[in-house]
Amino acid sequence: FSDRLVFFLLHFAFFLKIFKNNDSKILQDIYDFIFKQLELSIREIGYGDASINKKMKNYINIFYSILSKIEKWDNLSKNSQNDIFEEYLGFKSKTLLLPEYFENYRDYLKKNTFNSLLKGVIKPNF
Repeated sequence: FSDRLVFFLLHFAFFLKIFKNNDSKILQDIYDFIFKQLELSIREIGYGDASINKKMKNYINIFYSILSKIEKWDNLSKNSQNDIFEEYLGFKSKTLLLPEYFENYRDYLKKNTFNSLLKGVIKPNF
């Protein structure tokens, strides 16, 4: 669960970085929804309230740490980018597959509009 969540948070961080200049209310709604769903998923696993609060705090701290590193992404070498993944995923990689994958993901996000990615996912209130 934790590794899959880190992969998701990495994708979400790139999404927010690319679209941070778009409608901040919709981005805040997406953020709130995602972390509410994360909390519900942790509850479904069977953790108690104290454990849920501790895990949520940990995941939110990880997310903000990822965001701060992703903010500098354009200025990092491929090896430094790879170090980010090694830090959060806990494995050493001799290949640069993950930096290449996320560079392709960034290109995909940049080629699509914010609204086209949300179409069918949320209904904007305008």
